[in-house]
Amino acid sequence: MSRESKFLSLVLRHKPDEIGLQLDKHGWARVDDLLRRLKKANRKLSRDELIRLVDSNDKKRFTLSEDGLRIRAAQGHSIDVDLGLAAQRPPDELYHGTASANLDAVFSDGLNPGRRHQVHLSLDPDTAERVGQRHGRPVVLRVYAQRMFEDGFQFFCADNGVWLTDNVPAAYLGFGKTA
Repeated sequence: MSRESKFLSLVLRHKPDEIGLQLDKHGWARVDDLLRRLKKANRKLSRDELIRLVDSNDKKRFTLSEDGLRIRAAQGHSIDVDLGLAAQRPPDELYHGTASANLDAVFSDGLNPGRRHQVHLSLDPDTAERVGQRHGRPVVLRVYAQRMFEDGFQFFCADNGVWLTDNVPAAYLGFGKTA
């Protein structure tokens, strides 16, 4: 991930005040305001460069509004935002990548969002494995999402295809694949 993309993630997910940016309650910022504030913070980015960054981001971390005037992080916020996502029926199974060092806690307490607002789940084990690699020796966990849904848990699908839920109790976890 580029230096610009990392900084944009920091600003749009966690610390908009780092550059004095205001997000609305749904996490949106005006593109022109973002670009102006980035320039003031010595992180100059043109509109075209921003659009290329959004389009080329491998995880589709950012969403531009249809009119191109606003931008937000697709998910992963530690600040309070309402992405306005509708609850929906998940696939039968989803996947979560974590480090093997976390397994005792996960199978004791389940998956919890930590500093973020929701647990992030992937559609496939390979994506989950790539996520888990960021934290140590990766282990892919299978989440029995359909069972959770039938038991009253809510699921949301972010703009970038990442599935979100508030937590995953250990009873709904199994092993997906191990690296």
